[in-house]
Amino acid sequence: MALSGAIAWGLAQAWPSALVALPSSLRLILVASLTVLGLLLNLLPKLAFGRASTTVNPLRPASSRALVTTGLHGVSRNPMYLGHALLLVAWACWLRHPAALVGVPLYMAYVTRYQILPEERVLSATFGTAYDAYRAQVRRWL
Repeated sequence: MALSGAIAWGLAQAWPSALVALPSSLRLILVASLTVLGLLLNLLPKLAFGRASTTVNPLRPASSRALVTTGLHGVSRNPMYLGHALLLVAWACWLRHPAALVGVPLYMAYVTRYQILPEERVLSATFGTAYDAYRAQVRRWL
């Protein structure tokens, strides 16, 4: 996520003439709203994982003891990663440069390939048909 944010910043710096004019109050409201939403999408699932007594560590999906499918996980299989993407959108809005939005799909592609797909394989092996049914009902992102 940090690398995608740095790429967004670099692109905004490369073409300063393409900055989007936004009234500062609108920009602040937009950035603050997206940031709060992104942070909530990171915090609330962690609380749900804690209530289910399962791991929140994305590097250890094999340690999962329970499949969380309610709350935000009933809307997105990956609300925390969605929250990261929203934080990157907030960053692009702060930078006021359309090219800064490139960081969002870069992050999403990277995290899908190197984190989500391996997690899904482990969760499918761990929870079997319950995870397969969940995956069939709830989208990966939105």
